[in-house]
Amino acid sequence: MADLRFDGRAAVITGAGRGLGRAYALLLAAKGAKVVVNDPGGAMNGAGTDPGPAEEVVREIEAAGGEAVASHASVATAAGGRAIVETALGHFGRIDVLVHNAGNHRPAPLTEMTPEDLDAVLDVHLRGAFHVVRAAFPLMREAGYGRVVLTSSIGGLYGNQQVANYAMAKAGAIGLSNVVALEGAEHGVKCNVIIPAAVTRMAGGIDTSAYPPMEPELAAPAVGWLAHESCSITGEMLVAIAGRVARAFVGETPGVYRPSWTIEQVGEHMAAIRDTADPWILPVVPSAHADHIRDSFAMATKGGTP
Repeated sequence: MADLRFDGRAAVITGAGRGLGRAYALLLAAKGAKVVVNDPGGAMNGAGTDPGPAEEVVREIEAAGGEAVASHASVATAAGGRAIVETALGHFGRIDVLVHNAGNHRPAPLTEMTPEDLDAVLDVHLRGAFHVVRAAFPLMREAGYGRVVLTSSIGGLYGNQQVANYAMAKAGAIGLSNVVALEGAEHGVKCNVIIPAAVTRMAGGIDTSAYPPMEPELAAPAVGWLAHESCSITGEMLVAIAGRVARAFVGETPGVYRPSWTIEQVGEHMAAIRDTADPWILPVVPSAHADHIRDSFAMATKGGTP
């Protein structure tokens, strides 16, 4: 396969001062992309600012012969999202790739999580994704080309203890990605979700001594492919953890049709309702929403078979 490069492309990567975002920025820059390294440089809980991390990544890229510019705006506001995208336009005259990786972390049990804990995490992970997508998407649509990569988590797919705010945000990113994929399909804009795992500062306090290799650089190539013009998928989710790259997807069992139900009948048929032997897997693009309704209605019309 030919070397996949990003010559002539401009990429915005949020949360790129450390960890996974840094690995993404360095990889795309090494492949020829001009990169906006966005990171306010806050603490893990989102407090404070520090221009150092983003500036250091820019220096690394430039020292290797690449081109980059730092952005310290926060994704947590609409104005910040616009400023980040405008940095790409001002310095590079275009935006071809958007990777929303920025994140913060405020864990707490449900019984102790405050509204402030919820909003702080939603503002960066979920509303932040919307803010940068909202600024970039019209430009990509007008150009007839774009690659958007949003970040979810196994916490968003499967949940985890003491991270209701994080799980909510990461699940929401999947919904946003699906809409971007649908609305971008006819305009050459593809959008997918990366579900990465790596040992970064978010793993602080966790004993990782028995973990297999999980450097951020191990997850970066999956993001690089999703960001590349050769990416052949949209509206999908890729998992990247400890060297494993996989597809995650939403499926439904065919279920059971009855013209009417009682509570007792739902319980009686639960084994068949939950039978995953022959699942429906409906691609978001072009028409999962409509296909779901069509096939469900067909079962009602035909008395049980789609």
